[in-house]
Amino acid sequence: MGKKATDVLVLELKALSIIADYFVICSGESTTQVKAIAEAVKEGFVKKHSHPIGMEGLAHSRWVLIDYGDVIIHVFEEETREYYQLEKLWLDAPRISVEEKGHHQ
Repeated sequence: MGKKATDVLVLELKALSIIADYFVICSGESTTQVKAIAEAVKEGFVKKHSHPIGMEGLAHSRWVLIDYGDVIIHVFEEETREYYQLEKLWLDAPRISVEEKGHHQ
């Protein structure tokens, strides 16, 4: 299983909200995987000398929010994501496609 997030979605909120420019929403199959994904995301940003403004939810790992200012990352346990349906609150937000494999930056 590892740290690989599933069902990755990027919402562009620039024109819709002052909260952030982008929401990144992804899922993990279990709370253990959610925690591993969130920690891997944070570690990846730290390697690029970027530290989060805040991080919440790691203790229970059903929904971990990592705030980088312009980008807010939501890592959900699958059932929790289905329950809250965060992406449905932002139906007007443009979706930015994220390729699972072969993604180049």
